[in-house]
Amino acid sequence: MPQIAMQDVDSSQFHSIGHDVTSNTLAIRFKSKAGAGSLYHYANFTAAEFEAFKNAESIGAYFGKYIKPETAKYPFTKVEPATVA
Repeated sequence: MPQIAMQDVDSSQFHSIGHDVTSNTLAIRFKSKAGAGSLYHYANFTAAEFEAFKNAESIGAYFGKYIKPETAKYPFTKVEPATVA
């Protein structure tokens, strides 16, 4: 599993996002009430797709429209559970 550098984002849904070019893996850490939530990796996500995602007007809306419904195209794995404060 690649170690992916994460960047904080201004989103009500996401804590941080990152991308590994070598493995085409998108990493998303969701928010939880305690702060950082669960970390998920999405496969088959290209660098161009990551640029479009991170530069979207709303990354939450982009995720809901283009990533979340495409489970066959972008299979995901829960990498870490939410941290408990």
